[in-house]
Amino acid sequence: MADDKVLAAQKWVNATYANVPGYAKCPEDGRTGWSTMFSLTMALQAELAMAPLVASFGPGTLSELAKRGDIGPNESNVNIKKIIEHALFCKGYWGGDGSGSYGAATDKSVRALKNDAGVDASNGLVQPKIFKALLSMDAYVSVTGGTDTVRAVQRWLNSRYVNRSSFFIGPADGVYSRDVQKSLMKAIQYELGIPDDQATGAFGPGTQAGLKNHAVKEGDSGIFVQLFSAACVFNSPVVTPDTNIMTTFRSTFDAKLTEWVRAFQGFSELGSPSGVGDYRTWAQLLVSTGDPDRPAQACDTRFRITRPRADALYAAGYRHVGRYLFDPPGSTLDKNIKDGELEDIFAAGLSVFPIYQDNARRLVDFTFEQGFNHALNAHSHAEQYGFNRGTVIYFAVDYDATADEIASNIVPYFQGVQAGLANQGMRYFHGVYGSRNVCTQVSKNTGARYSFVSGMSWGFSGNLGFPLPPNWAFNQIKEFKFTAGSDAFDLDNDAHRSGSDTGQNTIHQVVDPADAFVKNLETVFPLAMQFTSTRAGDPNRLTMEYGRHKDYGGFKWAMLIGDPDPDFIKFADSHGASVLPDFKDFVTGYSIGAPHLLATANGHYVKPQNESDIREVGAGDISGWGGDLITLYAEWQRDIKAYPSGHAYCDAKFAKLGVTSTFGFNDLIEDADGYLIARRVQRGGQFLDVVREHYGQGERDAGALTRFRDYFEQRFGGNVDYVVTMARSILLLQYDPVIAAGRTSLIRGIAGQNATLPAQLSDSVLNDFCRGFADGLHDRALQETNAKGA
Repeated sequence: MADDKVLAAQKWVNATYANVPGYAKCPEDGRTGWSTMFSLTMALQAELAMAPLVASFGPGTLSELAKRGDIGPNESNVNIKKIIEHALFCKGYWGGDGSGSYGAATDKSVRALKNDAGVDASNGLVQPKIFKALLSMDAYVSVTGGTDTVRAVQRWLNSRYVNRSSFFIGPADGVYSRDVQKSLMKAIQYELGIPDDQATGAFGPGTQAGLKNHAVKEGDSGIFVQLFSAACVFNSPVVTPDTNIMTTFRSTFDAKLTEWVRAFQGFSELGSPSGVGDYRTWAQLLVSTGDPDRPAQACDTRFRITRPRADALYAAGYRHVGRYLFDPPGSTLDKNIKDGELEDIFAAGLSVFPIYQDNARRLVDFTFEQGFNHALNAHSHAEQYGFNRGTVIYFAVDYDATADEIASNIVPYFQGVQAGLANQGMRYFHGVYGSRNVCTQVSKNTGARYSFVSGMSWGFSGNLGFPLPPNWAFNQIKEFKFTAGSDAFDLDNDAHRSGSDTGQNTIHQVVDPADAFVKNLETVFPLAMQFTSTRAGDPNRLTMEYGRHKDYGGFKWAMLIGDPDPDFIKFADSHGASVLPDFKDFVTGYSIGAPHLLATANGHYVKPQNESDIREVGAGDISGWGGDLITLYAEWQRDIKAYPSGHAYCDAKFAKLGVTSTFGFNDLIEDADGYLIARRVQRGGQFLDVVREHYGQGERDAGALTRFRDYFEQRFGGNVDYVVTMARSILLLQYDPVIAAGRTSLIRGIAGQNATLPAQLSDSVLNDFCRGFADGLHDRALQETNAKGA
């Protein structure tokens, strides 16, 4: 949205300096951006008689300001005071009257900015570093997604180190970033005694040597505990399957910090979790390689792995090796897997994780079309080599893609990859190789199953200021020459996360991830056919009820969709039936929770939608997406300080891979599949047959391949506005007392007894949340539509 004061600043600076040699005009659109800040910076340089003018506030500008001294009301140059006033407006502070008078309003705003940044605000003068901060795009108040915990560390860093010559005021916006990471590294270097002019923020030999002598543990206190806990805050949360483990900034190493460190060490595969902040833990917190000399169980190489090499790798402790499916035409690297190589690798006891790279070193290498074609080529080569169904192929992003490039090209490329693999029946899953940020964003937005992190490229902007992706499987940490006797070849060491992708140690095997689930139903459904009691004659319902009864069979569920038949449960148990907790989805590779899936199906089956008006919602919806939406709303209210916008919260938390949420990606799969299965059964299908067809692997028309598209069209009419209306109804309806009471209980149970209920929000605020959910659902459906049509 345009701002009149920002527009006035743009008009003034352009009109005043248009004829100064080297000055670059900024757009006059009323929107603050780097172009406006650069123009104001060049204006300042002009007033300081500097030449040439440059769009950068560098050492020269800082030096000239230092000669001038602190700037305030007594500054003789009116234009310099105007620049300050206009810059304040551009940063969201009231700059005064814009005339250069530097009155009480300007003084107050300068103090406010200093206080927000965490530095001395006892006066309203603008020191050189404050001027530099004014002419940056850094924010000094919390922004969407920022946390008070991170902001506390940012303000502390600014306060403690602002007077060090090589330290500059960093953002205080609550968001961990590259600049914040460099500020922390400099702080550590200062405390280690490294001279200011050598404190560059790089993790060099001096810093490494110093940290090896500064392990911290429970009971310790002081500056190194503060710095260590700051690094822990920046790497929070530690994502586990069940929760996100957070920590806080502190000066004493207590039991809570020990608990967090153990979780982090386990997540990062640093060996047996000790809870001690040793050198290896320091390194993992501060740089993407971590300690590059730590033991590694995985590796990758462009060189052929012969049987002697495979035996040598196994003897050296390796268990997984990355090899390339393809060598592009014109390449001189000869890096693709050779005939007989897989057999040699397997015979030595190693597994293989395949990598696909076709150039992938420039932005122009990444488009949707290229991703689609690369997926077809990767599928073809993987199939020729005999890789089993369910193999993860890591598609490479082998350069430092920025956040803007990830959004504009990298994500669309991987959407093309996703579409190409779907076009071939989803025999293989896509993984991503790249920086931490590339892996995280690609995984969130395209469903990449696992990440292979290019941690060795520690200087990449996408590795600085970003934690390890929650779905990391391999992390490339060191390049070296591996030697075995007289043989030597280049090898990359890769840390491997236990419980993640292990690659493949066989080929040409028939793999059916859903087989155990289907076989379980093949036991239960015939028993439901045989059963004679109250609900005899409806084996579909009995099977669904049995599948959900342990996890979704309490009083509240009985009130919502009915109680599972206790007689059939006893009958089925006595005949050897059991409930399968989860199984692997052949489309995404993620686990599907069978009880939740069957509870959703049961709800939609016994409480079907209103065919005359699908916008009407009811108990069937609450058993699936509606109940999940209520809990997501409750989480938003719990986290509302960091996410004042409901749409932004949905963008960050709804059905995102690697993000712990009550409405995660798995939940959406289960909601969609449960609905679609119930829908087909209602239309006359037999439950067991419908499930087999839905998860019909390799079949181009298997229902799971287009689950989100079909769900969006059938339950929500393919209409985003319908979704908004239905979401509002779920959050507001009062005509069903069971749903209304259950909703209030859920919200208060998650967000607290004083939580704001949906009816207490304004329409615009509630609509923003509902629209975020609707847009997220539509985006998932659109991806499948594109994949089907590609």
